[in-house]
Amino acid sequence: MLSVFDQGAFAPPPDRFNMAAHVLTHADDMGDKIALSILGGGGEDWSFTRLACAVRGIAGGLLARGFVPGDRVLMRLGNNVDFPLAFLGSIAAGLVPVPTSSQLTEAEITRMTAIIAPALIIGGVGIALPAPLPCDVLTSGALHGMADHPPAPYAMGDPDRPAYVIFTSGTSGNPRAVTHAHRAIWARQMMHQGWYGLTQSDRLMHAGAFNWTYTLGTGLMDPWSVGATALIPAPGTPPPALPGLIADHKATIFAAAPGVFRQMMKAALPDFPTLRHALSAGEKLPAATRAHWEQATGTPVHEAFGMSECSTFVSGAPDHPAPAGTLGYPQPGRRVAVLGDDGPVDIGEPGTLAVSQRDPGLMLGYHGAEAETRARFRGEWFLTGDSVSMGDDGAITYLGRGDDMMNAGGFRVSPIEVEAAMTHHPGVLEAACAEVQVKADASVIACFYVPEQAPVDAAALTTHAHATLAHYKCPRLFVPVDALPRGANNKLLRRALRDQYEAALSPAANPG
Repeated sequence: MLSVFDQGAFAPPPDRFNMAAHVLTHADDMGDKIALSILGGGGEDWSFTRLACAVRGIAGGLLARGFVPGDRVLMRLGNNVDFPLAFLGSIAAGLVPVPTSSQLTEAEITRMTAIIAPALIIGGVGIALPAPLPCDVLTSGALHGMADHPPAPYAMGDPDRPAYVIFTSGTSGNPRAVTHAHRAIWARQMMHQGWYGLTQSDRLMHAGAFNWTYTLGTGLMDPWSVGATALIPAPGTPPPALPGLIADHKATIFAAAPGVFRQMMKAALPDFPTLRHALSAGEKLPAATRAHWEQATGTPVHEAFGMSECSTFVSGAPDHPAPAGTLGYPQPGRRVAVLGDDGPVDIGEPGTLAVSQRDPGLMLGYHGAEAETRARFRGEWFLTGDSVSMGDDGAITYLGRGDDMMNAGGFRVSPIEVEAAMTHHPGVLEAACAEVQVKADASVIACFYVPEQAPVDAAALTTHAHATLAHYKCPRLFVPVDALPRGANNKLLRRALRDQYEAALSPAANPG
């Protein structure tokens, strides 16, 4: 039996479609119901009516300034409500927003700007802009002023036309502009029951910043598209304050990245009488973190796997939990395979996770990089670059990034497995493993770790590794670091650790 999951295609979107209109499709019905509550820091509530009026007003204001459908809008905004307003307002007008991290430096955003050639930049105070400026800059204050502009109708059209662009670095560190169609939001309906268990009565709290695409999708647009309430902590809210907000504001679903769960549980958690379950994405959730949360709260965590090019498409769900040790199942409506060199591999065999090009959530391509786009496809399949296996029931077990897989004496070793073992040591806060070259003809597995307090004696870490892992999987090197490198989408950059370590060993770096 081959590793292919296909229970039938998801229903197609309407012939005339607008992503922002879909997100706010319930605005008239919901009226004064709260769409967004900003928790703490003075707080702020946005009703569905206020939200829809602001989005359509911004659309009208942008069109009145002479911008036309298809123009790209570079978003340089901070962690506040300006971010979703600018994003949806641009899309409502038929423009193509390009959200970017506010933490990017001038040099970084200048390189990225050259790729997309924006017609407008929407910029917040104190956030780096490209140099020289390629176009006009609309301030966040002027953006808010547009909220009262006469509203524009939603720009309806082909669901396959570009809606927005997001940047991803993958593991290479080179920014790539991923163009998504308006239909991408339609595809997210497969997550509503395939991951969230989302209903109109839910109050979904997301711990991320407004200007993180995980928050934008899971924390804002998806709840709004069903008429549910989004709860977002005020900018600067520390993780230890989140449990109190969950309890006080009666959150029914809580979403965060794995690291946030761990930081929250450094202190005792209060009761969460309304919480049904939690959601985790962004990177692999350590089994120990999951177990600690579920024991402390009595609620499950449903994990999802996705990527910038296709959002999340494999997950556990309230009515279909992921088997232990797996990511979960391809969501109903997806067509997913595990590929080897000659096509889908047999069930249980490792291979590359792939998504069919029929998936409505799959990107249109990398902007300005047609050859690179073609290179990611093999026939009908988009290659994720992640190594997995598929069980008899369709459950997906994650083995690591294809280019992160390590080789030890001829055995392929997943860094995920070794990292999970090492984080069970009480002195290790976080860990990332990579195969590093120590001599011209020799490489070993290295464990880069963030200590809980002081660096741990290497002999103690070696003993711990051998007690939990096969000999060939055990790291030979243990390197304490202040922090693990992550990309803009919060994914671990193991290659960066490997490259830094090997560069430090090179003769050029050690001329003496």
